[in-house]
Amino acid sequence: MAEEYGQWLGRQLRDLGMAQSELAARVGVTRAAVSTWVSGRVTPRADTLRRIETVLGAGPHVEASESRVQLPNWYHRPAHRDGGREYGNAAAFAFESDLAVLARETTQNSLDESLGAGSGTVRVRHVLHEISGAELERFKAAIQWDALRRHYETAVNNGQKAARVLARGLREMEQEHGRLVLLRIDDYNARGLTGDDYGDGRFAAVVRRQLDSHKTSTGAGGSYGLGKATLWSASKLGLVLINSNLSEPLEGRSSRRVIGRADLPWHEVDGVPFAGPAWFGLPDPVRGDATRSWFADGATTDELYLTRDGDEPGTSFLVVAAHEGIEEDVDLEAMHHSLLRGLGQNFWASLIAAPGGQPLLRASVVSLRNGVEVIGETEVRPEDYEPARTRALRSYFAGTTSERLTSPESVVAREVPLRVPALREPVGDEGAHATEHRAVLLVTPAEDDEKAPNQLVCMRGNRMVVMSQTINPPLGGNAYQAVVLAGRAAGADNVEARAAERFLRTAEPPDHNAWKRTEDLVTSYARGAVKSITEFRSGMREAVLRTTAPSAGAAAEGVVPTALRDILRLRAPKGLPRNSRGFPTVDDLSGELNADGAWEVTVEVKLPQREDPWTLAPVLRFVTRSGPKPTVRWAALTALSNCEVTSEGTLRFRPEARYAVFRGVSRVSDHPVAARMARIEVDVQRAKEQSR
Repeated sequence: MAEEYGQWLGRQLRDLGMAQSELAARVGVTRAAVSTWVSGRVTPRADTLRRIETVLGAGPHVEASESRVQLPNWYHRPAHRDGGREYGNAAAFAFESDLAVLARETTQNSLDESLGAGSGTVRVRHVLHEISGAELERFKAAIQWDALRRHYETAVNNGQKAARVLARGLREMEQEHGRLVLLRIDDYNARGLTGDDYGDGRFAAVVRRQLDSHKTSTGAGGSYGLGKATLWSASKLGLVLINSNLSEPLEGRSSRRVIGRADLPWHEVDGVPFAGPAWFGLPDPVRGDATRSWFADGATTDELYLTRDGDEPGTSFLVVAAHEGIEEDVDLEAMHHSLLRGLGQNFWASLIAAPGGQPLLRASVVSLRNGVEVIGETEVRPEDYEPARTRALRSYFAGTTSERLTSPESVVAREVPLRVPALREPVGDEGAHATEHRAVLLVTPAEDDEKAPNQLVCMRGNRMVVMSQTINPPLGGNAYQAVVLAGRAAGADNVEARAAERFLRTAEPPDHNAWKRTEDLVTSYARGAVKSITEFRSGMREAVLRTTAPSAGAAAEGVVPTALRDILRLRAPKGLPRNSRGFPTVDDLSGELNADGAWEVTVEVKLPQREDPWTLAPVLRFVTRSGPKPTVRWAALTALSNCEVTSEGTLRFRPEARYAVFRGVSRVSDHPVAARMARIEVDVQRAKEQSR
């Protein structure tokens, strides 16, 4: 602590231009005493500490922090002296630019920064906040927008892709809409951005550097240092503000460490060239050519929309001018839905706790408009996205799996071997020899209304979904859902599990969506590594096929073979290739009963890209236990994203859109039974065929 305090005190004196002798005189001590404090050899007594803080106007016990001494401003990196130019951050183009991907990448990073085993659940909260009018003007003043605007106005004129996105953000905020969407991503019970501003540490890896993962655990999800780029690519302005509470104090401080970064392409202002990136912070008097972070007061974080709930360690990232990739005019409701989908589909298993334990993750989304809630805080529930697999994982945790599929609720557990070769360069005893890990396969019957049965998903470490593949069961076999738990996800934390984590991590590409041959895999492991991955994937497939093969008496006990399910399904209307990518399909459906007994549903439609608009009729059916599925009319239809409701009650979808979202309310007078007694399904049909 003496060394940390000495660093802090020395920086305060430099910032103020105050000599050690002046501080000594004002505090009433010798200059030699001040020298021992600054060098880190001695820490002042408590009463002396308070006198020092009073003189400096800053310190852990002074509510007014460094921001009273200096005000933050923007530092723009000068252009390279050799004439080199970057017209954007290449890492930002490694992923699709949409909020579901952002939720996946940032939540993976939050889980990787957990405080460690036994530390409890990591909480991730997404806050969408649309501001306009006076709220927007106050925010622009807080980020010194007038000074930034000149850089944006020239940066948008170079004709490159990144510049076109910035031009759109600038135009929408200042000319077209007069509104701004902020997305704050808070994590709690995480390490925070520790380390100094420039050295090796979490702070510099995120704020200063590219392709620096700085992940210390073999079970970490990320390994390329690319995921953080999704934060800046999710901003139409390439602008992100950060507030971090540190798990390890820096110079005696840990709360409200603030910095901002804008990722601009190369540009010129008044004939002066700039490389592009800019940082919002305090001028560094020692370096002179940099801006560093500062520990802000509560009023400053309020002005910057960065205020966190309490002092629990973790980080808040504020994406300024958040957007949904290539889609235009996406409103808060649709963005809220997209974030929930990204969290639920990728982290459903992380949300499940073993009996007597805690889940790895809790996640939620809330949406506001000028400080007023538009959609209340929505907790992500695993059963809403993966009902069958949620049942399977809970059964595994509870030790209630069985040997075969005998009922709609049964769960079968199988082991799948993974041979891990030796590392080419072992770390001590780790990786010196080949080992074998036993991954766990869980198989359970699919739910009747699941839109994509017969899927195997795979995960490791923090139980984020890594890869998914369709494996159709043998003829007459059972429709199923399956999951493979590898490495630490299987529950053990032994040598074999850690070896499997490291091995599978090197077999993942930058977007962590497969286990396959990678350059890292080949260069890190002894010969045979690619064969091991291939055999592991083949072993998973064979275990699924053995488990789902038809068995005597299965149908009588309630498990309906896939072949029979296909016969009982309603045939799609002629000319509508439902399983083809050439026709729109319902991709996600969520809803609840309202106070009037009507279904209120939100429907996401996946659209094949084409130049002409689709005009479709949404159809709502009640799925009863037997007999036909009665059609129910809509009491209300509302377009949420990329579509509009026509006067005929159909939906017209925007040309070239890849997805759209609408909301519907069922007409209670059409209900054949009370809504609580039946499930529902929603389909989209060509408008002229609705009456068939």
